Amino acid sequence: MDKINMPITGICSFAKYPICDDLEKLDADMAVLGVPYDLGVGFLTGCRFGPRRIREVSTHYSRGDAGFYDPELDEVFLAAPLKIVDCGDADVIHGDIQESFNRIEWAVRKIREKGAIPAIMGGDHSISIPIARALEPEGSVTVVQLDAHLDWSDAPGGQRWGNGSPMRRMSEMKHIKGMAQIGLRGLGSSRKEDFDAAKEFNSVLISAKESMEMGVEGILAKIPQGDKYYVTIDIDCFDISLATGTGSPSPGGFSFDFLNDILKGLAKKGEIVCFDLVEVAPQYDPTGGTPRVAAMTMLNFMGHILKHKGMRQNK
Repeated sequence: MDKINMPITGICSFAKYPICDDLEKLDADMAVLGVPYDLGVGFLTGCRFGPRRIREVSTHYSRGDAGFYDPELDEVFLAAPLKIVDCGDADVIHGDIQESFNRIEWAVRKIREKGAIPAIMGGDHSISIPIARALEPEGSVTVVQLDAHLDWSDAPGGQRWGNGSPMRRMSEMKHIKGMAQIGLRGLGSSRKEDFDAAKEFNSVLISAKESMEMGVEGILAKIPQGDKYYVTIDIDCFDISLATGTGSPSPGGFSFDFLNDILKGLAKKGEIVCFDLVEVAPQYDPTGGTPRVAAMTMLNFMGHILKHKGMRQNK
């Protein structure tokens, strides 16, 4: 009997892609990895449940080898022979920041060693610290952050590994050569001295309002040119009306189409070697909308990343 494989049936892997629970055996173009970790949160916790909920809702959009047809672009994305797999979760341990970071870094390094692009679901934004560390073998990496917040806090109370500090920590890594931070907004989201430090690093800072005034092409023109890009997406880059399920939702953010047009442009601009989507805390959104926005954003970005990777390889 032929298997129908409807979205409501089976195991909740990301978009019902095949599961690879042994990274030593990984064979894929793109590998989805969950990081159920929120020890970096100083206020509203719960984004450790983000990966599980994103996986669940993503099954609604599963299309398997047939891929996804975009009627506006008249293109099919993520179709066979492309291989996407779900590698489960990084093996984090509650209460132990550094061991959790070590295990996150190991998993991302292993995925890259196997030639796949990590597509990572957080977890709070501090997980981007070990993710960035794992990209050291890539050489020079340019980071693009889409976020309401600057995340350049140094070490409040001595805590260097919180979700308000990942971009500061990345600026201290030798292989991180350029940076753009897009979507910034909100009174009191960061201290003036943090903005001053980011400017001293020469990070390109673009507020949400500036972004919408200059448009997608204007944003892309300001992003530093690099050979390899790591894109980190905080779900609060979206307007609060689209993403209430997060610890620090903020009005004045991006629409779904605007953010995804930026990501589409980034995939065309340069090689994306890794991306993450963080800070989904599903219990704060009783409608279930935030995880759906997250899942669809990931699938859209994955499609454009692999499309342009294939185009570069065929040149």
